[in-house]
Amino acid sequence: MNLVLELENVTKLYSNGRGVEDISFTLASGEVLGLLGPNGSGKTTTMKTVMGLVRPQAGNIRVCGVDAINSREKALRHIGCLIEAPALYDYMTAEQNLRLVARFYDDIDDNRIYDVLHMVDMDRYKNDKVRNFSLGMRQRVGFAAALISRPRLLVLDEPANALDIEGMMYVREVIKMAAANGAAVLVSSHLANEIQLCATKAAVIHSGRLLGIDSMDTILAEHTDLEGFFLHHVSKMREAQIAYGGQIL
Repeated sequence: MNLVLELENVTKLYSNGRGVEDISFTLASGEVLGLLGPNGSGKTTTMKTVMGLVRPQAGNIRVCGVDAINSREKALRHIGCLIEAPALYDYMTAEQNLRLVARFYDDIDDNRIYDVLHMVDMDRYKNDKVRNFSLGMRQRVGFAAALISRPRLLVLDEPANALDIEGMMYVREVIKMAAANGAAVLVSSHLANEIQLCATKAAVIHSGRLLGIDSMDTILAEHTDLEGFFLHHVSKMREAQIAYGGQIL
């Protein structure tokens, strides 16, 4: 198994007590891992530790064998990401924004820029200014920027956010295509159906804890759907809280 991403006992807690604690999982080439959890559960924090946007207090993170905590720049060469709202310049066109991203890499030519615009169905708007785009159109350009370097690891935080039905379908197809081409994909959502339609395995994250992780084949063999898998693990968490006198969240 060609491991691309390894998280081992990663903990990042903020001053308000929120964050993530003791998160461990691995992700191999060609796999799509969906992080499923409600807003505020720790999905974005987990992804930010992978990207080096926040430094964990404990644990280890490796990307393609590189220590992503202490050798962040080297690890980032292997990653494409879309976390929260895409960082785009409103006064530039979609193509100009992607050309700016392409400057950070050595081997991105015009054909690759046009390819990723086509992947997200934005090639017809390549000469339009971003300030005239809807939220969904901005999300698509951000998604194209994440793909442009042909990353070994693709990190996508709620990529279907603000997209219409057709747009969500495009996101799923591009995720599957990236995985088919050998990328490992880490994607988050609070929508079970979106994860179920594109992931090869899924993890339930709630209140900063990873409650369960398994292959999608095993999940669907043991539960009606991914929502059932999620509710099963959240129910077990709450039963444990009651048993130990904890507060139900």
